[in-house]
This record gives sequence, C-alpha cells and structure tokens, in this order.
Amino acid sequence: MKTLLRPFVQLLSTAVFFHLLHVSSASASPTSYIRSSCDTSTLYPDLCYFSLVRYANAVQQDPARLARAAIGVSLFKAKRVASYISNLTSLGDYGPDPRAAAALHDCFSVFGDAVDQIRGSLKQMRRLRGARRGEELMFEMSNVQTWMSAALTNEDTCTDGLADVADGPMKIDVCDRAVRVKEVTSNALALVNSFVAKVMVP
Repeated sequence: MKTLLRPFVQLLSTAVFFHLLHVSSASASPTSYIRSSCDTSTLYPDLCYFSLVRYANAVQQDPARLARAAIGVSLFKAKRVASYISNLTSLGDYGPDPRAAAALHDCFSVFGDAVDQIRGSLKQMRRLRGARRGEELMFEMSNVQTWMSAALTNEDTCTDGLADVADGPMKIDVCDRAVRVKEVTSNALALVNSFVAKVMVP
C-alpha cells in the first residue's frame, strides 16, 4: 500500500512546491508590490495602481521610488489642469456669470501654487538618491509631506470655489479634471507617508 501511495505523494509534493513557488514569485514581482502598496496605503487604490504600474520595473520594491513616481504623476496631471484653466481664462470661456470668472481665476492661481509645491516635492525626493539618514532625511521628508499636503489643499480650494457657480459644462469639466488631480495627489501623499513610516522604523 505504501508503495502505491508513494508516487501520488511525490506528485502532490511537487505540485504544492510549484504552486508555492508561483505564489512567492508573484508576491515578489514589481507589479504586485505596486498593487499591495496602493491597496494598503491609498484612498484610491485602483487609480493608484493603473497610474503607477507602468513604472514597475523602475520602482521594483523601493518605497522611495514608488513615492517619487506617484509625485511625478501628480505633477504631470496638475500641470495639465493648470494649463487647461489658463486657456479658459485667457479665452474668457466661462459665460456671463462674474462668479464663474472669479472662481476660474482663483482655480488658476491655486493650481499654479500646487504645481510649484509638487515640483518642489519631486526635487526633494530626487535628492534622496544620496545616502541620507537620520535627522537630515526626516527633515527633507517633512518638507515633502508639508508641500504635498499644501498642494492637495490648493486643489481642494479650486473645487470649493466653484461650489457657488451655477452648474454648466465649464464648471462640470473643470471640477472633474480637478477632482482627478486631487485623487492622484492624495495617493502620492499617502505613499509618501507610507515611506516615512518605513524609514522611521528603528
């Protein structure tokens, strides 16, 4: 009986081994790392994953690189919305409502500030490629957290200012674009905070 069972046991053991090998390999892959980081750290995990998965090979399993990539995505999106709003204001494409004109100019101003803050955060993150440790690292990361949080507040200010504007295509379009930027900025800040939590571990 033992002789009959031996091939079956060996086959089962081999199957379990390759299954565990596959699971281990998948969990360690760069794309899986991005998925798990987005799922555990951000408010918009699907958006986080699909906006960052293209950077998987560059990120590997480095939380600093992941945060830097997320900030880069946020900067790209914020610059596009700032440019879009600039075109609207220069064309006067907001109808006869003076509140719409004022809100749109405010949006352009605060998005400009957000772009500067995100750009500063990205520059600071790029400096981390050097061997920084301890208080110097935490000071620099505190700057990044402060700037990304301020950028998110500025993006919120844009949509808050449009709340009193009558509904219409311009308002809906600008709000939709601003909300998408707010979501990627929120994700970037969350990944920055996650990185800070990791480097603070003794």
